[in-house]
Amino acid sequence: MAAKARRGGQGFELAMMSPALLLLAAISFIPLFTMIWMSLSKVGLIGGLSFDFIGLANWKHLFSDPDIGSSWILSVIYFAATVGAEMIVGTVMALLIHSLIKARNIVLSLVLIPMFIAPIIVGLLGRFLLDPSFGLYSWFLSATGLYDGNILGSVGPALAAVIALDIWEWSPLVALIVLAGLTAVPTDIIEAAEVDGASYRHKLVSIILPSILPILLVALLIRAMDAIRFFAIIFITTNGGPADSTKIIPIRLYDIAFRFFDLGYASAVGLTMLVFSIVIATVFVRVLKRNEAVA
Repeated sequence: MAAKARRGGQGFELAMMSPALLLLAAISFIPLFTMIWMSLSKVGLIGGLSFDFIGLANWKHLFSDPDIGSSWILSVIYFAATVGAEMIVGTVMALLIHSLIKARNIVLSLVLIPMFIAPIIVGLLGRFLLDPSFGLYSWFLSATGLYDGNILGSVGPALAAVIALDIWEWSPLVALIVLAGLTAVPTDIIEAAEVDGASYRHKLVSIILPSILPILLVALLIRAMDAIRFFAIIFITTNGGPADSTKIIPIRLYDIAFRFFDLGYASAVGLTMLVFSIVIATVFVRVLKRNEAVA
């Protein structure tokens, strides 16, 4: 009787959830299958929307296009630099805030301000602050002799500038996530280590970091998924320039779709981004599960 009642309850719950599940499936799979079909077609916009099946022509072009290859290389560099730096800076910020005895909430509120600013606004701020004529940062770098030139108009500095803007905006998110994990670190173990005369470095390496490792992996996954589709700041500051030195794959996809209106080819590029995101997410989830199994 109890088992039958449980099955009846599960059937009722499934019936109640089915409308939302069907709607979620519709808004998820219909666009996906449409993109797959578009990637196999030449999409015409003149005289109405038309799909002319061309097979794997877009995909052959994709894997032989040197511009796409260079954009993926830039994307990997950007991805590694931003996510890696944000994890380090965010973790250090969280450790410093966690060590505060007074004014912790005030400091945390100030630290979190950048992540609440829209990326478009961050891009505008960066463009004005780095302007070679009146930008504060440009003036400071020139006055100190560190760099005298157009930062956003030079190949190397432009990429470094947009990476720095991303790190400035999203390191506080990592700090917030890590700070939440630090509250769960067992204080009795830390106190016992202090009694034994352990230094802060030993406590950090042997107790604190292993305790928050799952939280670090979650923060890494969140930032990785966002960094793959990063768009706004680069679009506002450099728009992929100069000389395509900041044209990561989302900017390249935008140009293909909305400047050249090659929607079939853009769909193929978008699907490769989707596959890359799925691979990265799968790797992180497996590492997280393996860590939980070991723990």
